[in-house]
Amino acid sequence: MTDERQAITIDVVSDVVCPWCFIGQKRLDKAIDAVPEVDVAVRWRPFQLDPTIPAGGMDRKQYMLSKFGSEERLREIHSRIEPLGAAEGISFDFGAIKVSPNTLDAHRVVRWAATAGEEVQNKLARRLFSLYFEQGKNVGDHAVLIEAAREAGMDAPVVEALLPTDTDRDAVATEAATASRMGISGVPCFLLEGKYAVMGAQESDTLADAIRQVAAAKARGESETTD
Repeated sequence: MTDERQAITIDVVSDVVCPWCFIGQKRLDKAIDAVPEVDVAVRWRPFQLDPTIPAGGMDRKQYMLSKFGSEERLREIHSRIEPLGAAEGISFDFGAIKVSPNTLDAHRVVRWAATAGEEVQNKLARRLFSLYFEQGKNVGDHAVLIEAAREAGMDAPVVEALLPTDTDRDAVATEAATASRMGISGVPCFLLEGKYAVMGAQESDTLADAIRQVAAAKARGESETTD
């Protein structure tokens, strides 16, 4: 028997313009805090809710109306999400959002952030959610992405040099498409240890239980291989 701490990895498949992903991020943070006995490494993986949006983005209001049909329906959706966000410390300001962006470039920067370390990637993911949903910033705009990268601790001049190129454009698009082929049709999706999936912005207690169960299963597996 060993008292060694268990460590697990969670891949969060999400899109930076998905409000449920922002709520899911907050709930995951709470879940991780609730299981201090487990070391949890978080990696952010790309998913595009709508890869057909042009590179320059689209007018948010027109885009949302084309998707949901009426302003009344939109208000209904937002009014359902806002109190859930408030409960997690999120100040959703849907009215401030003017552009529905293509998120491919944002996902490229998140991918690069991983090379600077898990904490940098986590900071960037959180910053992009906040910029878009609480401040209405266009997270498809290169200037916004470069500043967010700087704030997260990345080398901003490198990001500025890479963004106009095709670096990792195909890799990110392929990874996002692979998630869809794996059956992930909605986000967030939390993949624990690459094989246990928790779909949707589940309550933090549900995520914490999943972390405990996967850590325990991993511990049993390691114990069996070393006995």
